[in-house]
Amino acid sequence: MADQARALDRAIQKAAVTRSVFVAPDALDALPESVRDFKGKPLIVVADDNTMEAAGRHAMSVLRDAGHLTADPIVLGEKPRVKPHAKTAREIAAIVRERGGIPISVGSGVINDLTKYAAQVAATPYVCVATAASMDGYAASGAALLDDGFKRTLDCAPPISVVADLDIVARAPRRMAGWGYGDLAGKVVAGADWKLADALGEEPINAEPFGMVQDNVREWLGQPAAIAAGDPVATGALVNGLLISGFAMQAHGNSRPASGAEHLISHVWEMERLTFEGEPAAHGACVAIGTVGILALYEWFLAQDITQDTLRQTIDAASSPERIEAEIAAGFPEGHLADSARTEMAIKGQRAAYRQERLSILAKRWPALRDELRQACVPAATMEAWLKKAGAPAHPQDLGVSLTKFAADYRRARLIRRRYTLLDLLDELGWLDKGIAALFASDGFWGRRSHADGQRVASA
Repeated sequence: MADQARALDRAIQKAAVTRSVFVAPDALDALPESVRDFKGKPLIVVADDNTMEAAGRHAMSVLRDAGHLTADPIVLGEKPRVKPHAKTAREIAAIVRERGGIPISVGSGVINDLTKYAAQVAATPYVCVATAASMDGYAASGAALLDDGFKRTLDCAPPISVVADLDIVARAPRRMAGWGYGDLAGKVVAGADWKLADALGEEPINAEPFGMVQDNVREWLGQPAAIAAGDPVATGALVNGLLISGFAMQAHGNSRPASGAEHLISHVWEMERLTFEGEPAAHGACVAIGTVGILALYEWFLAQDITQDTLRQTIDAASSPERIEAEIAAGFPEGHLADSARTEMAIKGQRAAYRQERLSILAKRWPALRDELRQACVPAATMEAWLKKAGAPAHPQDLGVSLTKFAADYRRARLIRRRYTLLDLLDELGWLDKGIAALFASDGFWGRRSHADGQRVASA
């Protein structure tokens, strides 16, 4: 745990905005220290009914006892859970501006993102009180919100301080720790995808943010059963991992250190507002399944032989602009979703002229690059087992997603962001359909798992 604390301290030093972090039992008692520069300004707790009860009232009491001025809290009452609507954040911003106060987010992913964006709109800093180890966005720049029906990451600054009281975190529903574990699991794919993009000349690795995550991720994922059991040491390591991932994003300036193709699958589901058992599917739950899916695809890819002769067979294999347009039209409803996908793919398409150069580099570097990527990845079956032990979803059916839909979503995922990932490379090779089909064949990774739940998988 001492090593993890040192890793967190080093990460804070690299953060662009966040000045202090308190992670410990009874850490809420340190909240007055995190707002010491705002003496005399009204402090406005932003919470929902559950988080107000879990920590909001205590936070206000601690602040008052320390001589701070607290305003009436903003308690969001949407049921069964508060939705991540940018409109709600703008309404919060209007209240914050009117009161001239400093917002304090008390909650997990959605509450934090709403408050983060509200603070940006209101042109004020904010403080985050984390109530669950459920996702990595506490310390990250940007807020993932629904705006005009499309989930996008809106530019906004991270909190100036984060308080994570492990006593409060431990009382959160256990499934939320599973979601956080799933979000951390995705860092394995993020690292592999960044290595791939770096090797092919698409996006060079930024060594410090890359190392902040990749040097620690195996340790963060090393105690899945203890996470499920609520072990305080394992929970503390999970919180540290989620925060360090956020600081890596701060240090790099975007989410590349913590997000790859697995997040693209998650974003597809979140944008189409996937629900399970009457509630919106949690971000970390979607990422967990996307992680297993992309790791399985990596296994297939890394089993292939790639030579200059191989590449000569792929000259016209990449999706044409016409096919991409047809995919967008078939895969997304007309309107903002489809228009945004067209914008992202147009930007990605600006690099299409370098396709042959990328593939030539791939062939020249293949044996060594394959070894690097194998070391970076975790076997899909191993990751699946870890997620199950942690109490996280690991199979599409865990969120009510059929294997037929999942097969189609592998292709759709690459259409929504300009970030270069394994999905793009396979499309450039003309192998994406072949790789997906292999996974869903009767003897493939997902095909073998279809027998257990009785699903029939349509041809991918």
